[in-house]
Amino acid sequence: MNHSEAQTAPRDSRAPDQAKPTSRWSRWKRPLTLAFFLLLIVLFTTLARRIDWSEVFDTLADFKVRTLIIAAGLTIISFITYACFDLIGRTYIRQKLGWRQILPVGVISYAFNLNLSAWVGGIAMRYRLYSRLGVSTGNIAKILGLSLATNWFGYMTLAGVVFSSGLVTMPPGWKLSSGALQGVGVLLLLASAGYLLACRFSKRRAWTIRGMEINLPSLRMAILQLALGALNWSLMAAVIFTLLPSKLDYPVVLGVLLISSIAGVITHIPAGLGVLEAVFIALLQHEVSRGSLLAGLIAYRAIYFILPLLITVVMYLVIEAKAKALRVKPGVK
Repeated sequence: MNHSEAQTAPRDSRAPDQAKPTSRWSRWKRPLTLAFFLLLIVLFTTLARRIDWSEVFDTLADFKVRTLIIAAGLTIISFITYACFDLIGRTYIRQKLGWRQILPVGVISYAFNLNLSAWVGGIAMRYRLYSRLGVSTGNIAKILGLSLATNWFGYMTLAGVVFSSGLVTMPPGWKLSSGALQGVGVLLLLASAGYLLACRFSKRRAWTIRGMEINLPSLRMAILQLALGALNWSLMAAVIFTLLPSKLDYPVVLGVLLISSIAGVITHIPAGLGVLEAVFIALLQHEVSRGSLLAGLIAYRAIYFILPLLITVVMYLVIEAKAKALRVKPGVK
């Protein structure tokens, strides 16, 4: 095609129409996001006014060192459990990586994921660290996908058991009744069973989505996913249970955590700030005081979110420093 032909070449008439949905969404995205956060501020302000803050501070001051140590120990086990998701990923991609290489990546990614969103921790941090280990982009995506599947497969199975058992009752006036929650639990159990059956009996084991091949894991690997995913959610609930008043039963705390986690995912707020507290207080304020609940959840955030983030920032800087040193060595004479 010569220059004159290029000038007279017809434009793709579909382009403007394809751009319309994107431009419309970008036009409404900012005001809708702003309105959503303003609504949250109003809700949290209303909640804060109803809290007896003197009780909150007194409860925080009365925490025993033994209680905090137990909560910290459970947090460490939880982080190691989550990091083991990536050990399954190593088997999934069939790449030789030592557990000493993989576990730090999983721990760092989890801490950043909890505090700074999945985009920063789950995706960006994994790509950064695994690329340092020589893992290809495609295999990094497979590890990430398997980790997500492990987390939510464990969630579905555990939530299905807890919700369908009727251990968690919804307060009167809520749009979702206790019976409906039990129905949700049954559906989650059916979905989990369907995944296990597919892993065992499906003749088709691979799909290609946008150029990336996805392989269905074996039944043995799927069971391992279920066990590790459910264990991690159980450990998170155990940390909260340790820090909340002793009047509460563990299954109830676990159920409320599972409900609040879905609310946190829907709102897309980093660390689910305020969402976790609002759901726990709404569902459990008839059992114990709001102040004691909030005090326990503040301690939970400090032990499970903030402290691990501070530690993993140091871990990340050490890994980066070692990577730089390794890059310099080949050129040294």
